[in-house]
Amino acid sequence: MERLIINDRIKKSRMPARLDLLQSGTGLVLGLFMWAHMMLVASILLGKDAFYFVAKFMELSFLHPTGKGYPAAVFFAVLGVFTLFILHAALGVRKFPISWKQHAVLRQQMGMLKHEDTNLWYVQVITGFIMFFLGSVHLYVMLTNPGQIDPHLSAHRVIVQNMWPLYLVLLVAVELHGTIGLYRLCMKWGWFAGKDPVASRRKLKRLKNRLTVFFLALGVAALLVFSIIGIRNKDIVGQPYQPRAALEQPVSAVDAGSHRNRT
Repeated sequence: MERLIINDRIKKSRMPARLDLLQSGTGLVLGLFMWAHMMLVASILLGKDAFYFVAKFMELSFLHPTGKGYPAAVFFAVLGVFTLFILHAALGVRKFPISWKQHAVLRQQMGMLKHEDTNLWYVQVITGFIMFFLGSVHLYVMLTNPGQIDPHLSAHRVIVQNMWPLYLVLLVAVELHGTIGLYRLCMKWGWFAGKDPVASRRKLKRLKNRLTVFFLALGVAALLVFSIIGIRNKDIVGQPYQPRAALEQPVSAVDAGSHRNRT
């Protein structure tokens, strides 16, 4: 009884709830960013010029006098994502089983409960662990090479620098972690609950599964196209891609000069 009275006088802290809210916020931003990022990367499926346009747009080429863009814009964007990534990982690791004993107890309870959402959380733990290492490598490469994003240079990293295994594993981990995370956010905070929470849960699970399949297929297709480009241009090392408009411009200028000389 005395122990209960002493514990009853302990001031309750709101810090765990605030950390949960921060974790949810960073997870939401990163999850939506990864979907947008995948759509931008998948522009390679529309051709090299389409991907080149997207890359230059991200460099704010429309603000540059000659249209070359500002690689610093990509640097600061990646830096912001990297910061959110580390913060989200630090907040998430609070709930990870930190010892083999805790992991064994968790697996035992999962086997007894057979609760689907608990299993999804466990998938998040595994994919989050993978992402912490592989995602950090990818973000560091982008951080140190902000001006080297185009069809040829990106394909060069995939094939010549043998980054395709990392990108493939990272793709699976990110898409599973992201879609599960956004689904669990909806469940945790009651978003889209509707009048029938059970029916809403089923609909959200179906949507989660479809989004996972869609983005995985999109990512694998984009990686395959980059691989083909990298194999075909294996001998071209460190040469940026030149879009058709840039290749045609010098020819037009020469023709115009020849025409003036003839007249």
